[in-house]
Amino acid sequence: MNTLEPKAGERVRDVTFTDDAFSVDLFDGRTITVPLTWYPRLLHATPEQRKNWKIAGAGFGIHWPEIDEDLNTTGLLHGAPAPVRGSKAA
Repeated sequence: MNTLEPKAGERVRDVTFTDDAFSVDLFDGRTITVPLTWYPRLLHATPEQRKNWKIAGAGFGIHWPEIDEDLNTTGLLHGAPAPVRGSKAA
């Protein structure tokens, strides 16, 4: 069985934003760029909230505390947009 274990070089080095996308620089030299529309919390966040990110998950994750968003490099490398959140059943 294959696992999706992250590799050491896939740790987050930096995160930057443009008006319609964001990029994650990895320690192995790669840059992942994805559209903000894939991540509605980031899309609707202010530029200041987007800039307030922290490295999480032993270096493989990114956390935005003000908007409660968490992403990881494994998902980004596999092109995984945010799941569609439905309403909670009462």
